Amino acid sequence: MSAGLACLPIQAGETAWQEIAPGVAVRLISAGAPDASGKALFALEIDMPEDTKTYWRVPGETGLPLELDFSGSRGVTLMGQHWPLPQRELVAGYLDYVYYGHTVLPLELAINGETALVDIEATLGVCSDICVPAQARLTLPVTELTPDRANALRIDQAMADVPIAWDGATQPIGAAMLLPDAGTIAVEIDPDIVNPSSLIAATDLNGPLFGAPQKSPQGNLVLLPILGKSDNSALDGMEVEFSFMSPRGAFQVSRTLETGSDADVDELVD
Repeated sequence: MSAGLACLPIQAGETAWQEIAPGVAVRLISAGAPDASGKALFALEIDMPEDTKTYWRVPGETGLPLELDFSGSRGVTLMGQHWPLPQRELVAGYLDYVYYGHTVLPLELAINGETALVDIEATLGVCSDICVPAQARLTLPVTELTPDRANALRIDQAMADVPIAWDGATQPIGAAMLLPDAGTIAVEIDPDIVNPSSLIAATDLNGPLFGAPQKSPQGNLVLLPILGKSDNSALDGMEVEFSFMSPRGAFQVSRTLETGSDADVDELVD
């Protein structure tokens, strides 16, 4: 943990920093008291050197997923865990989705009751030269929360990098076609909206893992390999979330995979 962080006073809207690995510290921060509906924004703030990483909600082939245990909390319900768009990393042939350096991971909580307590057991993967599962227990009494502009700004800045549902008139992504024999999915995109190199396809933590987008001779088509050994035909009908960068920022859309053929792909690019 940096000397500057160690010298910061503890405010009502944050826990003390906890060192969880050499040079890596974590704390829980809050934007302040719940709003009239009972919603409150918190975040896991991770201070890491620029060469140290942790992992996205789908960590990849070698990464460790973040686990948050709220069982010690009182009057608290996790409504949403928000993930900024990660960096795709390929090391020694293995694909992971990561965050390097200072990272803020927002949490949307529903607060019920005057004695509500946020008590989280956090387990996360931290990697530099070696990878370790690091743990911290982070506790904040909700009754002590007051508006915290500095922490609200930190959370808002992280939320600005979280992909949101696409709201434009033109669809950025069209059909998503499963090509089981080729071990890929073919995704129709609008290249004026979607930065092809930024495209990430994901399901849930236990679902299939899709690789980095591959260039196609057609500008409106991106191919993503299906990684690992699986029955690719079983992916037919699966819902896949596509996250991407656009000129307007980070967005996401969901599409259902439909089994196709090379001839079907040719129709997409005609």
